[in-house]
Amino acid sequence: MAKKLVIKVTAGADAPERCSQAFTVAAVAVASGVDVSLWLTGESAWFAVPGRAAEFELPHAAPLPDLLDSLLAGGRVTLCTQCAARRELTEKDVIEGVRIAGAQVFVQEALADDTQALVY
Repeated sequence: MAKKLVIKVTAGADAPERCSQAFTVAAVAVASGVDVSLWLTGESAWFAVPGRAAEFELPHAAPLPDLLDSLLAGGRVTLCTQCAARRELTEKDVIEGVRIAGAQVFVQEALADDTQALVY
């Protein structure tokens, strides 16, 4: 059975290097055939909104829209329920393929067998 990776990214434009690291690790894992679930929390919640990833800039980093596209194509991307509510975001506001779910689902995923969880 393949190992699973759950990544929670709490940083957005407020901490660009940490944000980019989370997306990069997640995208590399997907490209390596790992079952990846990326959770958007805190300021990274904004990247669930169409066009917001394109506004992110970090020198010498892969473009965030490309990383996000690869995650949507080969993994799962989840927007935290509370983070969405605090930003007044609903399912109609987010990129197709992004689900909104809460802590119970995160805990289930993070504690599943053969799973490694990382928080950035």
